[in-house]
Amino acid sequence: MIASLFSKTRPINYAFIFIMLFFCFFLYQIQVPNESFNTNTLFSKFGVLLLVFFSFFLVNFISLKNALTQNDNYAILLYLVFILLFPSVLNDSKIVVSNVFLLLALRRLISLKTLSSSKEKIFDASFWIFLSAIFHFWSILYIVLVFISIVFHSGKDYKNWILPFVSFFCVWILYISTSLILYDNYSINKDVFEVSFNFFDFKNSYENMTLAAFVSISVLFFASQTIDYQNKPLNMQSSYKQIYFAFILSIGIYVFSANKSNDLLLYSFAPLSILGANMFEKMENSIYKEVSLYLLLGVGMFFFFVQL
Repeated sequence: MIASLFSKTRPINYAFIFIMLFFCFFLYQIQVPNESFNTNTLFSKFGVLLLVFFSFFLVNFISLKNALTQNDNYAILLYLVFILLFPSVLNDSKIVVSNVFLLLALRRLISLKTLSSSKEKIFDASFWIFLSAIFHFWSILYIVLVFISIVFHSGKDYKNWILPFVSFFCVWILYISTSLILYDNYSINKDVFEVSFNFFDFKNSYENMTLAAFVSISVLFFASQTIDYQNKPLNMQSSYKQIYFAFILSIGIYVFSANKSNDLLLYSFAPLSILGANMFEKMENSIYKEVSLYLLLGVGMFFFFVQL
């Protein structure tokens, strides 16, 4: 039933996602260690929820508007499953904000295939990436995707290669100005540049198990779609390459970050959801598709509740 339900874009699908996410967000927040409850805390948590909803909208827009998936909602269903696997992201405002900026950048980069307003899109994408780096420094690795996209779509114009550096200086000036206005000074915490390759700092065994499940799903989705790459339409292959590189760079963010919190895997959810949606679209056996989606949703719910 769930496979057939999400096989088309229907209002009920968005209602299901909204209700599930709101329910899980509420359950997770009530078990978070008590904080001094005040208006600022309430607005902060509500703001995070809105940004998470907005990220679902962006994933849906990127996948459907750019024809990366067919006219279905598998991508946002899988995005929900990944959120369930790592519910702590619902309480990490900086990573959520950073991820939204990267999704905005990805939206602009994928649309470069139209070859219209290329310079504006390159500038915008770079701008969003550097803004993202303010909230989590290693998200700056996504700037590599900008140069890869320039190679794919508009590498002959030398001005396009300069635009990311222009964006950097714009964000840098904006950062300094805002810091001076709000704090009368500005400084850079050197800790943000730290690199760590310690992959075994888990709070409990459930986090370890969840990461193992996520890695297995990631390998399945990425490998299946890499193998199927040659079957993609020629005019879409560069867009899928961008998704592949987006996923690889998101893993790079996790690898280089000093704090190996599972929250950092949020950066990989969008490209992986699109790849997974493509895999399910290729399945001809409806029963196998139904069972697989129910299994994924069940795994997500199981790890969500054991981590509460």
